[in-house]
Amino acid sequence: MHNSPNQGQDLLKFRSTNVDEARQVIHQRFYANFIDVPDGSGEFLARYDIAAFGPFTLGRLSFGTEVRISFGELGSYHVDIPLRGHLAWRQGRHADAVATPANAAVFQPHGVTTLDRVSTDCSMLAVKIDPKALNHQLERLLGRPLRTPVALTPELDVAHGAGLSWVRMIRAVFDGMQAGGLLTRPMVARPLQEALLTGLLLATGHRYRDELDRPKSALRPGPVKRAVEAMHSTPQHPFTVGELAALAGVSTRRLQEAFQQYVGMTPLAYLTDVRLTRAHDELRRGTPGQVNVSEVAHRWSFSHLGRFASRYRARFGELPSQTLRAR
Repeated sequence: MHNSPNQGQDLLKFRSTNVDEARQVIHQRFYANFIDVPDGSGEFLARYDIAAFGPFTLGRLSFGTEVRISFGELGSYHVDIPLRGHLAWRQGRHADAVATPANAAVFQPHGVTTLDRVSTDCSMLAVKIDPKALNHQLERLLGRPLRTPVALTPELDVAHGAGLSWVRMIRAVFDGMQAGGLLTRPMVARPLQEALLTGLLLATGHRYRDELDRPKSALRPGPVKRAVEAMHSTPQHPFTVGELAALAGVSTRRLQEAFQQYVGMTPLAYLTDVRLTRAHDELRRGTPGQVNVSEVAHRWSFSHLGRFASRYRARFGELPSQTLRAR
């Protein structure tokens, strides 16, 4: 049996008994890989249903027989959730792990990755997550930039609590993508994509979990919150530290100290980050030819285009023009 990939705008359905073709589709939609079928195994039959959903690639994958799949570094966050069967896996120093329908595998962007044994009866839900999108969402939730990208704990309980809820959300979205309809509309899709990113950050373990779990009112004292609210309200305003301190009701020195303690940067550095984030959001939503990088920079109070591009690249890992072209 052999079917060639049938690609619509966002959905691919693939069936094949050819290992090389099956490997190529995973390469195109997920990562470079090598699929090995052990001697004496049953008949190989790859069944893939794969959908693109903003920063996510969602796939339901099975192989009809036992396989071993080796990758290099993935370059993305990734979760494999067996719907039945199991898979033995390792990444970097994390070895001898087994994913089951109750315990999903969570992979980092870095570290050589291998699925040592995907069982014959294994059908898995594979979720690829864009690393920039996940880290950007975490920064939005925390209200500050990250010093280092988030590292997720390598296993996720998907039989209980937040992990189970997140998997149910993923399955509902995947089923909705297959059915077409509202999930193809940005006004519906974007809030769901943000909810899935936030859900993963709340379901998995990482160094920022305690901070996310605390109520926002407990994170920062009143003067810092008042200054932050002012900056978010009108980030294009030419704030000075003195003006922000007056709005916060404290001295300039106390405001500087409070920002270092609770935000990890100066008030003006935070203001710059807010402006960069607004510019990034506008460029990410914009269309080349209709949106101009220079105009966006000036709209968010960056008068020197070269310095804006340099700060933007340091913050987001790409130039403003690259964000715009990625639309």
